[in-house]
Amino acid sequence: MDNIDKELLNILQTSFPVCVKPFAKMGEDLNISEQEVMERITKLKEDKIIRQISAIFDTKSLGYESSLVAAKVAVDNLDHAVEVINAHPGVSHNYLRNHDFNVWFTMAVPPNSRLGLIKTIELLGEEAGVVSIRPLQTLKLFKIGVKFDMTGKGSITGKEEKKVKKAKQELPQITEAEIEFVKSLQKHLDVVSEPFARAAEELGISQEAVCDEINKFVENGRMRRFAAVLHHRKAGFKSNAMGVWAVSDDKKYEVGEEMASFKAVSHCYLRPTYPDWPYNVFTMVHGQSKEDCEEILQTISDETGITDRSALYSSKEYKKVRVIYFTQELLDWENARIDS
Repeated sequence: MDNIDKELLNILQTSFPVCVKPFAKMGEDLNISEQEVMERITKLKEDKIIRQISAIFDTKSLGYESSLVAAKVAVDNLDHAVEVINAHPGVSHNYLRNHDFNVWFTMAVPPNSRLGLIKTIELLGEEAGVVSIRPLQTLKLFKIGVKFDMTGKGSITGKEEKKVKKAKQELPQITEAEIEFVKSLQKHLDVVSEPFARAAEELGISQEAVCDEINKFVENGRMRRFAAVLHHRKAGFKSNAMGVWAVSDDKKYEVGEEMASFKAVSHCYLRPTYPDWPYNVFTMVHGQSKEDCEEILQTISDETGITDRSALYSSKEYKKVRVIYFTQELLDWENARIDS
């Protein structure tokens, strides 16, 4: 990748222009033609640098329940357990990590789920034959958003400027029209001059109306952003660590906000603890090496004073896909078990 590719990837991740001709706008910002922008994006997709360009929706605001899940799986049962877990349509990410709780996956179930989140996790654990399984739902979201600095201009331990957070508004139940919008905008964006034309045709509205609806979804919180998601290893960020921290109840909110302010932290959550799991604040960090991740985590520890921590590194990626919302497959999975 040259410098223009790196600048382009930063734009795609952080400031995708939602307009009828977004690639032309990117070209203006980079002093290259629209055609060159599209050719570069196509090449970056072919080279597996870009995983997907699409809407990134807020799962909870769509009415879904979701959770990170930690499972303790015997080594001789690992292949079977992973196969069972990955077969669930609501599982989007699944990793092997260096801990007794060795299988970590994310689970989401829709608002019309007959089983609900916890029962689904319990049932999946039974079918997979795990030793134990722990739902780790989000109790407080401090930060979410993977944005890799491809230019290398910033410090790996740098912090973001603190922004005043808008109070999250209570949204009404999602409508059928909004569900159709979600279904259309969660697809891969076509790399053509007017990429929103397909969605406009599917929804029976103008391209300008599609862009307006995207901005409305971002404003009300149903969509986090419209952006590219990268294959982080191919993009040069070959190491990632889930830093988990045991923070006292009187400091957990303050410390969570402080940890979230680090640029290298892509995700930061408050989660429940268990007798066999004492860590309540989770920070996901990415680096070009394990040493980078360790430096980031040590800096966070030094600045917050939290020393009771662990770093869980992924040694194998079993599954990594985007959540596909409002599909029949998950309900079919449930019905096969409830009605049998």
